[in-house]
Amino acid sequence: MSVTAESSKYLTYPIPNSELIKVLKMQKHPEGGYFVETDRQSEQVPSPFADGALRSLATSIYYLLTPDAGVGVFHMNKSATMHVLHQGRAEYTLITPGNPPTVEIKIMGPNIHAGETLQLLVGTGVWKKSRLIPEDLEAARKDRAKEDYTGCLITEVVFPGFHWEDHDFLNQTKLKELFHGDKEFEKYLEFVKEG
Repeated sequence: MSVTAESSKYLTYPIPNSELIKVLKMQKHPEGGYFVETDRQSEQVPSPFADGALRSLATSIYYLLTPDAGVGVFHMNKSATMHVLHQGRAEYTLITPGNPPTVEIKIMGPNIHAGETLQLLVGTGVWKKSRLIPEDLEAARKDRAKEDYTGCLITEVVFPGFHWEDHDFLNQTKLKELFHGDKEFEKYLEFVKEG
């Protein structure tokens, strides 16, 4: 998808990245981007995705991609995750294991007329990565004043709640196995953790 008058018609970015990071007290996320946990429900439930281990009913975070931290590497949560857009746009790549794996590209953004989505549900066992849209980054880099107004802010709600034991990063070995030796995996190499 390219930035055209139609695709950027609904694109507004009212709160600059520097303010979001400062006021929301966001920190760098190990996946890429910035985050801050905003809620962790005290009620616990047995997680069907973690062999019945107790997990918070749900957790939520703000997650922000910016031009200086514009890519989130492939990772998987055992729990389901609902992504809700606040401002900006980002491209999500989802890989569902199988033979062959299913690869889907989704754009979170405000232009529902162009197929962008305001919410994105990622189920259990799906590898995902996010990144700012290259055309948006290119436009911001041509006009440095726009960089602080280019990014994507979402809320992620994980249910049952997020726990690091239920999280996994995709590495090169797992990526190759995921694609069963098909060379298709090579185009995703730059988006995985080393190892």
